[in-house]
Formats: sequence, structure tokens, C-alpha cells
Amino acid sequence: MRRGLVPVLLAGLALAGAAGAQTLSFPGNARMEREMVTPLSRYAMPVGPFAEGFTPVSPHEGEVRAQAWRVDALALTTLQLLAPLREQLVAAGFAVVFECATEDCGGFDFRHGTVVIPPPEMYVDLGDFRFLAAEKGDEVVSLLVSRTSDAGFVQVIRVGPPGHGTIATAGAPPVRGTPVAEEESGAVAPIAVPDDFGAALDTMGRVVLSDLSFPTGSAQLAPGEYASLQLLADYLAANPSRTVALVGHTDSQGSLDANIALSKRRAGSVLERLVSDYDVSRQQLEAEGMGYLAPVATNLTPEGREANRRVEVIVTSTE
Repeated sequence: MRRGLVPVLLAGLALAGAAGAQTLSFPGNARMEREMVTPLSRYAMPVGPFAEGFTPVSPHEGEVRAQAWRVDALALTTLQLLAPLREQLVAAGFAVVFECATEDCGGFDFRHGTVVIPPPEMYVDLGDFRFLAAEKGDEVVSLLVSRTSDAGFVQVIRVGPPGHGTIATAGAPPVRGTPVAEEESGAVAPIAVPDDFGAALDTMGRVVLSDLSFPTGSAQLAPGEYASLQLLADYLAANPSRTVALVGHTDSQGSLDANIALSKRRAGSVLERLVSDYDVSRQQLEAEGMGYLAPVATNLTPEGREANRRVEVIVTSTE
């Protein structure tokens, strides 16, 4: 990183604890790309590396606030991004319960097994990222840090009592922040599978199964338990006459025919897992593939292509 590139002027997010408010400060060349708030939800915070098929987590309930920050700086390392934030958390009384870097975290499997704000607002380089989890009383904070050649990316997730410990910017308005009401419209994939899964399906007609993980180049769903599949199974069990389609999507790399075939195989893998592991009736399910024909982001960037690679569940019942 070029010396002097990160200004002293700070933007911040307030973390209020029992002793009052502290400020987790970001460089002045940082801007908040996205913020999402859920008044009462759950967050499974990683507390260990991915190993033997799963990532150990500590579940927390409360108001969940998540932000994605972009720091415009050349050759900024992930450690340079994380270290000052870690120091501020410790100074504010937080205890670090877990910290890791890339392969020590579990690489691909760790990244795709935890909650991440979709790109382009949050970008994660699978070869260079760091994660930190900290807690203080009934409040927890996690940091996920990664980078590109010209910018750093930081995701902050804070869970605590509703209406307490608000995360907010102290400087200029966020460049690409999205009001929570717009997040609930279904226009953009949510940060995590919604707790009110059935309500989301009934009102929006679709939910992105954002916690699914497929090994690179594979159409087979990775081993493990997925909250989205359990929620879908519960929804279908409670609505035995309801039918849904699992729809796979890809980025635009490769031919359309090949991508449609791949996306359908991935959707089919999800269908088989629902039937075999979650006791869902096959008659309530179908698997389809759209290839790259329904993007949610640009295919001109790595971040956009990652967002486009997904599986959605869509209600096909008309009553």
C-alpha cells in the first residue's frame, strides 16, 4: 500500500454497550456500500475453522445489523484492514473468540458456509480473506475482510438487544446503502436466508438459497446441513399441497447450453438432498436451470459473476 494513502479523517460505526457507545472507526477513504437491519433474527457466528465437513458456530439472537464497507486503496493487505479494527474492538472491551486467515479458516468451505453480503457490495477473494469473531456481554461482532487489487472490503455483522448498540455511519451518507424496506422487496438477494422463510415465499414468490455450497466445478451440493433446506422442508410439510421449483443460475462464462445443463444439475442435486435428508415429497419439487439468462448482477466483474451463481426456490402453486 502506498504510504499516506489512508487519510486520518474517519467514518465510523457506533457499537453501544452497557458502558455507553464506542466507535469502530474506518478510514476516510472508506464508504459503506450496503446496510441491512433485521429487528429480531438469528446469526450463526463461526467460532472455529471448517473441518470434517462443518464449521463450528455459536448461534445468537437479537437485532442483526450488517454492513459492507469498501476502502479505496491500492495494494491494501487484509491484515492492514483487520488489525486496526481488531484493536478498537479489544479497546472497547470485546474479547476475540476466533480469528483466522484463508486456508486456516477452511478456505472455500468456510467462505461458502457463512453469511456474506452478496457482491458487488461485498467481495471475498477465496485466496485472501480474514475473519474475526468477538463478544462482549450480550453483544457479538464479526468481521470478514478481503480485497481486490485496488480496494479492500470489510463486512461487519453485529448482534445484540433490539434497538441497542446501533451501527451507523458518522461521516458522509453511504454511497450505495440500501434502505431495509427495499431489501425486503425481493429485488436483491438477502444477506441470509430469512427466518420468516414461508412468509417470504408467499409474499415474494422466491427466495435465494444463499447458504448452499458447491465445490468448484462440481454440480453436487457439498455435504453438510443447510438452514435454508430445513426451512424449505418445514414450509412444504406445513403446506402439503404447495409445489416449488428449484432453479439453478450461473454466470455467463461458457456456452448457454452448457450453463443451462450445469444449473439444472445443481438444482437437481438440491432436490435429491431435500428428498433424501429432509424427507420432502418428490411430488412437491421440480428442478430447472436458467443458465446465465436471469442475472442479478453484472457478469463483467468477479463479484457480479459470484452473485449470479445461485439456486433459488420459486413457488409454482397457484392456490
